Amino acid sequence: METIAAVIKEKGGDFVFENVTLDSPRENEVLVKIVATGICHTDIAARDNILGQTKYPIILGHEGSGIVESVGTGVTKVKKGDHVVLTFGYCGGCGNCENGLPAYCENAVQLNMGGSRPDGSHPHHNHGMTLHGNFFSQSSFATYSIATEKNVVKVPHDAPLELLGPLGCGIQTGAGAIINSLKVTPGKSVVISGAGAVGLAGVLAAKICGATTISVIDINAERLQLAKELGATHIVNSKEVDVTKTLLEIVPSGFHFAFDTTGRNEIVNAILASLRSLGICGIVGISKHPLELDMNSFMLKGLKLKGIIEGDSVPDDFIPSLVQLYQQGKFPFDKLIKTYAFKDINQAISDTQKGDVIKPVLLIN
Repeated sequence: METIAAVIKEKGGDFVFENVTLDSPRENEVLVKIVATGICHTDIAARDNILGQTKYPIILGHEGSGIVESVGTGVTKVKKGDHVVLTFGYCGGCGNCENGLPAYCENAVQLNMGGSRPDGSHPHHNHGMTLHGNFFSQSSFATYSIATEKNVVKVPHDAPLELLGPLGCGIQTGAGAIINSLKVTPGKSVVISGAGAVGLAGVLAAKICGATTISVIDINAERLQLAKELGATHIVNSKEVDVTKTLLEIVPSGFHFAFDTTGRNEIVNAILASLRSLGICGIVGISKHPLELDMNSFMLKGLKLKGIIEGDSVPDDFIPSLVQLYQQGKFPFDKLIKTYAFKDINQAISDTQKGDVIKPVLLIN
């Protein structure tokens, strides 16, 4: 079938719209009409080949939501007409997947950033030229997408499909870090560095978990104010104050948990220094620079630093629970979203990089 896709043809280039041919779904695949898709910093990192994995030309996009158009002969989880959120790819058969840790799938690199199906074939075709895709097993910057039965998650028809795409990656990462990875419990204290979509999703989750002290660090006054509106009890502008000193004035005995979304050495070390003995710090994100720790502070208090992928989520369970919380008014992640027409993808990317928007979502169909 024919589809319209936003294609990156060279490192750091603009997205260019192309008419491309998309395969029919194979036995374990699902064809989805994309309604909307979020833009994540991972899309920008892939565009710029930060991890050295990107092959050009390529179709990116990995926070898609849409309606099932057709399914392969072996698919039983969803059917034509179902509303779905597309999430990360995982094999389901490796040791980590079988132990309930699909975000750490042993085949994750190929399934999410390999640029093709696992067998090396490409579902997208453009006048006989190789067109890389299968990004996060979806490549949702297009009017239609081929996903797999594993990475489509059925959601209720009465949920706003045009908003749900970011639950597939960024929002589930932030919320999952607090709920699944750090396992924040009522009465505990947590400090979150970075008031972007992932960090602010963490704020919403910390409030749900019953944390009594939720401190947020950023340099953007508007985002800090939004963090307070979403449930933060304290906000800290790291350009204006000594971060560690300020945090220890808020919780003199030290925080129970920290969650970093910045990857900045000075911020990571500042929040580690604000933790109590045996405190835990979760960290997410892609950074160009190595992380350097103050080992004396880190070791003497027996701190734990935990890398987190996709919020340690089991998507088929976690994403529907977030949708339900949203419908109950307890998880208003829509306050983070600004929508754009698909044709304005380059403007949305620019606004994201300038910090003018927290979570852009492209309205595709």
